[in-house]
Amino acid sequence: MKILTFDIEEWFHILDNKSTKTEKEWVNYEARIHENMDRIFNILGKSKVSATFFVVGWIAKQYPEVVKEISNRGYEIGSHTNLHQLVYEQDKMTFFNDVEKSIKTLEDCTGKKVKMFRAPGFSITEKNKWAFEVLYELGIEIDSSIFPTGRTHGGFPSYGCATPSILSYNGVTLKEFPINTHPFVGKDFIFSGGGYFRIIPYSLLKKWTKKDDYIMSYIHPRDLDPNQPMIKELSLPRKFKSYYGLRGAQVKLEKWLTDFEFMDIDTAEQLIDWDLVRKVKI
Repeated sequence: MKILTFDIEEWFHILDNKSTKTEKEWVNYEARIHENMDRIFNILGKSKVSATFFVVGWIAKQYPEVVKEISNRGYEIGSHTNLHQLVYEQDKMTFFNDVEKSIKTLEDCTGKKVKMFRAPGFSITEKNKWAFEVLYELGIEIDSSIFPTGRTHGGFPSYGCATPSILSYNGVTLKEFPINTHPFVGKDFIFSGGGYFRIIPYSLLKKWTKKDDYIMSYIHPRDLDPNQPMIKELSLPRKFKSYYGLRGAQVKLEKWLTDFEFMDIDTAEQLIDWDLVRKVKI
């Protein structure tokens, strides 16, 4: 199965960068969410594909019309936290309050229960597994925060499973839709979202997608916005990862959605026999 998801945040919601870290800095940047959401809606309309949207609560508070339109178009909505901060930089109570606020804000916009979650930067790691207890307590049933290999923001290589699974921790269980990996030169390689998606050529993206039974995509509005300003304070490697491939990303995504059949998480969940999937105790 191939799953299409979007992480709905502003173009300046870049992690690990002082000039874009908190609400205090965000007021210094122009809003581009409306034109970027129109772009996403047009792509989905042309492709006739459904998707899951993980939305930052701050977006819902500032621009409730954006969240209402996502919902009114029939797309499912999950939480991407409230203030888009790295989970491992927070304590348990701070994380609880942040996710709780995001859920309430999203539910107030749509009138629908929020049951899905994804952490910014996939920042739930071996060191802050308590986050899954928080999610369970807040009524989250499905998580998509596991990045089952190493990365700048930590990753979770010990998870050992890059397909839908049952995550178990300290007496709580969640249905987990991790990011997929592909073996390449002896390593587990990520290719289905963010900078990875923009950087690799479409021929390779298509080849790997064809070979893999499970794909979990994660596209940000900024991934499809070639006209966004450049954040000067980023290091050269971060500028490359954040801005390379923006001009061709929309065409690449449209081709991907044409060449393969994608679905949202809710559809995938119903197709899975959860009694047969791998149970992962962390």
